[in-house]
Amino acid sequence: MCGRFSLTATPDELAEVFSWMNIAVGAQGVRPRYNIAPSQPIAVIANTGKNDLDYFIWGLIPFWAKDPKIGYKMINARAETLADKPSFKAAFKYRRCLILSDGFYEWQKQPGSTTKTPYFIHLKSGKPFAFAGLWERWNAPDGSEILSGAVITTEPNDLMRPIHNRMPAILHTESFQQWLTPGEVHLDALNSLLGPYPSDAMEAYPVSTWVNNPANDDPACAARVSLG
Repeated sequence: MCGRFSLTATPDELAEVFSWMNIAVGAQGVRPRYNIAPSQPIAVIANTGKNDLDYFIWGLIPFWAKDPKIGYKMINARAETLADKPSFKAAFKYRRCLILSDGFYEWQKQPGSTTKTPYFIHLKSGKPFAFAGLWERWNAPDGSEILSGAVITTEPNDLMRPIHNRMPAILHTESFQQWLTPGEVHLDALNSLLGPYPSDAMEAYPVSTWVNNPANDDPACAARVSLG
């Protein structure tokens, strides 16, 4: 699963990768985030055809849900079962998004111990990137609205495999517009975009358990440490 990630890029750095994005809509919310956790705002570009940067809640709330707390269990969606799961299949067909990031965390189990070592994983280029995501609009009985999203996960690449058995589905830049096609598209074409990202373009290194506490949101979360 993917349970924590970062987005520390400046608006100018985001514009280098997402030059077609309308960042003005969400510019006030662009601030360094080193430890984004479930239920918190995430930066997204939804497939509405507007290419606006917006902020949704991390944890997808299906439109049919009776209780928004279901979102706590819906932070990730497995790529292999998107078309079948009642919680995700409608969003997969109609409501896709990019979830902006520049790194994510995963915890490696240590043999013979209950201890887990956190790792920070990012692109070697240091540039921001996008997870494939799903989004939903949930209408509360009082008429209020919640926009929420989930990160799609896939099989690990060779870099990730020793750390964890899943990884976020990171989209190649040339796939952004296909993923953001408004409305329904051929699902086989979408599935082909959700494989593991190339290992040779990524780097992983251990960080301290400071990141374990979602209240900690500073550069120390992603600072490299030595093991042993």
